Amino acid sequence: QVRLVESGGGLVQPGGSLRLSCAASGSIFRINTMGWYRQAPGKQRELVATITDGERMHYSDSVKGRFTIARDSSKNTAWLQMNNLKPEDTAVYLCYADGISTALNLFDGWGEGTQVTVSS
Repeated sequence: QVRLVESGGGLVQPGGSLRLSCAASGSIFRINTMGWYRQAPGKQRELVATITDGERMHYSDSVKGRFTIARDSSKNTAWLQMNNLKPEDTAVYLCYADGISTALNLFDGWGEGTQVTVSS
């Protein structure tokens, strides 16, 4: 079983910055992709950014140039540095990971999310 725990959310003014962290723990042999999604009230969950174990990164158009995703595979941890935040970035941010368990089964999972609110 794999557990993902996010941290780092909060309230920030427009133009400000936040850094989210995601720590994965449990029966992990290898994590392939880690990523961040977000869900605003009344809206569907949307991809924010992903990073593979080869550190290939993908960003949604709405965050390109403002957000940066990174990971430390040795610690099963990922981060999302968010700069120049806008009110439309307000959402619950959820960490995602997929990979291979110690039983050599495929897994994928989600964290419970951390709230990011951008408001003056």
